[in-house]
Amino acid sequence: MANDRSRDIGPFTEQPDDDMIICRCEEVTKGEIRRAVHEGMYTIPEIRRYLRCGMGLCQGQTCAKLVKGIVARELKVSPAELTPATSRAPMRPMEMHILAKEEEDGTI
Repeated sequence: MANDRSRDIGPFTEQPDDDMIICRCEEVTKGEIRRAVHEGMYTIPEIRRYLRCGMGLCQGQTCAKLVKGIVARELKVSPAELTPATSRAPMRPMEMHILAKEEEDGTI
């Protein structure tokens, strides 16, 4: 099982592409994700909370599959064994006066 913490996945060893940005919104690298797994974060929600990958503006729309693949490789399991993080629609902050104006114009 993917989150069986009693098994040994081996030590963290650096790879040449560890500086590759995986989550552009939060600027999380492949090496940071790999290191987090070796520090004991075996689930996607744990990785997400720890590194914030998938919590930026796109809400994981661009990096979720990449993160899942990296975690699965480090754990030596199939990506299908990993439970995905909760997806949310991409949203942007909006000032309330903008919403009020749209309601007055009848454009909502």
